[in-house]
Amino acid sequence: MSNQDVTYLVVAGAGALSLVVWIALVLVPAWTAYSRIWERVAATVLSLYVLAAFVAVGAAIGAAFLWYFDEL
Repeated sequence: MSNQDVTYLVVAGAGALSLVVWIALVLVPAWTAYSRIWERVAATVLSLYVLAAFVAVGAAIGAAFLWYFDEL
């Protein structure tokens, strides 16, 4: 297995784990908090903003680490 294959495997695993954690900790509570289907759908759509914020913060931290990697 090459280094590139290991990188792809780690990225895929981290993405899958992040998706499972988002479903368990954000989507399920948002879905079960409401009884009407339109409220559940709205809560799901709004929880996507939470997911996007998590992705953006993670990408910013990763970019900052790569930017300052040679100085660490």
